[in-house]
Amino acid sequence: MKNLLGLLTSILLANTIIFNYGYAQGTHNNSVAENTSAIDLELSDLIKRHKLTGRPTPATPIPDINSPIAQLGMKLFYSKSLGGDKNTACASCHHPMLGGGDNLSLSIGVAADKPNALGANRQTTDFKHTQVPRNAPTTFNIAFWKKHLFHDGRIQRLENNEITTPDMQFPKSDLLAGDSLVQAQARFPITSAEEMRGEYLSASLNQTLRRALAKRLQENWLEEFRKGFNDPTATAEELITEQNYSEAIAAYEKTQVLIDNPWKDYIQGDKNAISKDAKKGAKLFFTSQNNGGAGCANCHSGDFFTNEKMYNVAMPQIGLGKNSGKTGSNDYGKELTTKNPKDRFKFRTPSLLNVEMTGPWGHSGAYTSLEAVTEHMLSPNKSAENYDQSQLTQKNIKLDDVKNNTLEAVKHGVHIQVKSHATKDDVKYLVSFLKSLTDPCTKDRKCMSKWIPNADMNDPDGMMLHAVDAGTGKPL
Repeated sequence: MKNLLGLLTSILLANTIIFNYGYAQGTHNNSVAENTSAIDLELSDLIKRHKLTGRPTPATPIPDINSPIAQLGMKLFYSKSLGGDKNTACASCHHPMLGGGDNLSLSIGVAADKPNALGANRQTTDFKHTQVPRNAPTTFNIAFWKKHLFHDGRIQRLENNEITTPDMQFPKSDLLAGDSLVQAQARFPITSAEEMRGEYLSASLNQTLRRALAKRLQENWLEEFRKGFNDPTATAEELITEQNYSEAIAAYEKTQVLIDNPWKDYIQGDKNAISKDAKKGAKLFFTSQNNGGAGCANCHSGDFFTNEKMYNVAMPQIGLGKNSGKTGSNDYGKELTTKNPKDRFKFRTPSLLNVEMTGPWGHSGAYTSLEAVTEHMLSPNKSAENYDQSQLTQKNIKLDDVKNNTLEAVKHGVHIQVKSHATKDDVKYLVSFLKSLTDPCTKDRKCMSKWIPNADMNDPDGMMLHAVDAGTGKPL
């Protein structure tokens, strides 16, 4: 009996040890689960607080890419016939496979050595027409902008719902702006000497140039416009006008809706759609600095990740600038439009959707990695004062005045409140979150092909841009 009691005691003790070990392990595993669900709960609260749905609201109706007018717009977007000297198309600086931009810090428009070369292969030795003074903003999701287009917001919807443009003295309405900000924007790259105009009618008014380009298109594009505008009997003079070709280009640009990303999936219930690091980054992003976060959502707010306001964030000024400032090579931003010194160095808050794909970053493309620009935004003054020019890979960019230009912006007063004790982990987590805002389609040539004309597509005058990848020889 004594031996039996001893045996039972031993078994009981052994089971107790096993139970306790298992309980401890279970507690640990539950703790991990609780930690994971804890951040999900925190994010759920932040998502509700910021009223996020994952789907931004467009500012204008979005056509179908296969609609006749969008198809006409695509052909025009890729046609060098709209380049004054017939060497540049809209797509030269805004290609779908280059993030809706050109992957250059500063664009090269009419001065490209090889007009059909894009991205890093687009170079120039023509210093009479040097780089465009600003980075090419993405055309992706352009239909969602409600207030401003261009870095300095010089295309702006006014309080009376009309639109002001550079053709008018700010803030007068431009009666020829068209029906949307996108159409208004489409009317201006063709007027820029560096971007598309070149030497063509260089001394003429913008509207004179636009009408001349319409007359050029009238020679070969009538059937395309008849199909695009569903008007089979109209004459070339009636149908091929600057208003109609800008409307068609705008229709094409509006179709570039790329908002289906992992963050949207996460908001809509898939808690495994983004990584733990991305969740930590989202928490930092949407939490105010007073509560230990980075406060990014103060400006990059809502589902479109911008409040569309203008701020001075002391982005380093590289290149030739916009002929302003003490050096003459700075860029005074919004002030150049409004003539108000309070707007000096202010630029539009960009949307962060697909931001991974839309670099280099900043109005001058000064930052060539997402990590570097994120670090700048966490501590603008420090980052601006210690700007590393070696990150630039593009050749022939004027860098003589970078420090003086950038410090002038710092001294003028930076909008952003510096995050105290920002760490490398903060940058890591935020970048991980920012990458969750990328629509996978932007990385897939087959998916993006609907926005790129085929080589066998009807080309009315043989001027369509068909760029190829220099490494593979395949179409971009």
